[in-house]
Amino acid sequence: MRSLTTLLTGILLLLFTTINAQIRLPYLVSDGMVLQRDSKVNIWGWAAPAEKVSIAFNGKTYKTTTGVDGKWIYALPAMKTGGPYTMDISGSNRVTLHNILVGDVWFCSGQSNMVVKVERVKEKYPDEIASANYPQIRNFLIPTASDVSKIHNDLPPGKWMEASPKNVGDFGAVSWFFAKHLYLKYHVPIGIINSSVGGTPIQAWISAEGIKQIPQYAKRLEQFQDTAYLNKIMKPMRPTPKPFKQLDKGLNGDIKWFDVNYVPKDWHHFWLPGYWADQGIKGLNGVVWFRKEIEVPAGMTGQPAKLLMGRIVDADQVYVNGVLVGNTTYQYPPRRYTIPANLLKAGKNIIVVRITNTIGKGGFVPDKPYNLIVDDQKIDLRGDCQYKVGQAYAPGDIPFGGGFSAQNEPTGLYNTMVAPAINYTIKGFVWYQGEANTGRAAEYNQLLPALIADWRAKWNEGTLPFLYAQLPNFMEVQYLPSESQWAELREAELNSLSVPNTGMAVAIDAGEWNDIHPLSKKPIGERLALAAEKLAYGDNNIVASGPIYQSAKVEGGKITITFSNIGGGLIAKGGGELNQFAIAGADKKFVWAKAVIDGDKVIVSNPDVTNPMYVRYAWADNPDGANLYNKEDLPASPFRTDGK
Repeated sequence: MRSLTTLLTGILLLLFTTINAQIRLPYLVSDGMVLQRDSKVNIWGWAAPAEKVSIAFNGKTYKTTTGVDGKWIYALPAMKTGGPYTMDISGSNRVTLHNILVGDVWFCSGQSNMVVKVERVKEKYPDEIASANYPQIRNFLIPTASDVSKIHNDLPPGKWMEASPKNVGDFGAVSWFFAKHLYLKYHVPIGIINSSVGGTPIQAWISAEGIKQIPQYAKRLEQFQDTAYLNKIMKPMRPTPKPFKQLDKGLNGDIKWFDVNYVPKDWHHFWLPGYWADQGIKGLNGVVWFRKEIEVPAGMTGQPAKLLMGRIVDADQVYVNGVLVGNTTYQYPPRRYTIPANLLKAGKNIIVVRITNTIGKGGFVPDKPYNLIVDDQKIDLRGDCQYKVGQAYAPGDIPFGGGFSAQNEPTGLYNTMVAPAINYTIKGFVWYQGEANTGRAAEYNQLLPALIADWRAKWNEGTLPFLYAQLPNFMEVQYLPSESQWAELREAELNSLSVPNTGMAVAIDAGEWNDIHPLSKKPIGERLALAAEKLAYGDNNIVASGPIYQSAKVEGGKITITFSNIGGGLIAKGGGELNQFAIAGADKKFVWAKAVIDGDKVIVSNPDVTNPMYVRYAWADNPDGANLYNKEDLPASPFRTDGK
């Protein structure tokens, strides 16, 4: 028995060693990949220590040997645009990769607005998905993973996808419009590596070496070196809560409130859309039911219908004539539900929405589409409906969601979603982030340049182009000059243009006051592509930006502002007067100003400010009506002359 056990153990050990000795490739090096043209291209992987590895590609063969750690890497010589190609990688086993293109590769990263999918914006751009027959545009979406304890060897599992009507809905919308613009101009294969996570701060994307120069983050990194401390903070801050007790009256009665046989009693009037905190329900977190009766003409029955319920804070279940037609578990996605054929009937129909909210103002987000649609027929659902509270949560009822989150900590995403990709040769970077850092906006003056320097150093390909989107307009409009953290962060982004080989896309005309994920992704993607044309493709004749503040001069009760990037000339878009200029004296009490274009300058004044010293433009969370553009239809960046 001992001999048999020893034999079996040996066989298993040999089998395990053989399996682990086989050539293994990172997820990025896979079928459908796009390799960077005109540069040395790294191919790498793992095998047994001292194993000979052969790479056959495009008619040539290259050889290397693994190190004692089993790692191998080989830099293929620069290649021209081309493909599709096949690559054979051989050692103790053989791996064949198919459908490889050589073109340009962009590493696109940030938070949710970089990863919001084309599918999310399909109503804004109705033909985009159906017309997406561009197999030479490829996308690699990196799944979310975070870790502050160590750098990972490989990315989470992913694969390269061709742009097609079937696949493009899962592409990030900004990166899609960016890639499409470049492809249509240069007809070069474009590869997008999308490494983005919603709600994450910039410090999570920077390496330990890159962020240790900033004192408050260096101290945090020191804490992460203490294993005992790390184990402690990664444990839940309190025991797992007891199962939540469902006390919703709408579900616990003999007849559920969504049932067609339910007769509503003591329901209150509500104007849809809106938040219930604004319509008579103060400070409630819990479950609120809404009920609306509509008249449907016979011509809209007998076929599937679209139900657009705007956007809802937070979770919802929607019933039509007692049947659940859709539900969403968090606030950000647009509510687009399909009503099955034969569910609608001629005459009275009942729509019931059950909303669950645990923090903030719950309800229906205004200025979104609320419609029932069949072909070209539409019923507007806005207006009077009824509501009733099903359950009010006490503070202790709400599940606890706090605790340590590696994706919000310095290095937490760099270690998992950036570092494993730095061997992959790229054309440049595209960045869209900042919303999560607005609470400490001044720090961004250090953090964004630190990220740029860090990534360039890690890729070690020189001063790679770094393109980024400035924050769009968001939140309520303020009709008097005021302070703004969003404006401060935009200023930090503007200041980062002093870093060589950077480009910025201004987006203060592409946001929505009520949605941190605005649908207008095309202008942002295309403005980023304009910056790429100039910085990465050497088109010096392109006007790649809107007007950028250059200098200010006080002259006899007026302040003259000079701009760069005026293109064909400065204009007030839409005609009329320039808006969103404010002026102040030494007291920094800003008031609205008269602003007049004079060549490549704007002259700003207010008769009540006789000794002006400072000017601000579009300095607000949501600078509604900001209309200084160049003739190429690119907006001017917000700025202030009183910056610290």
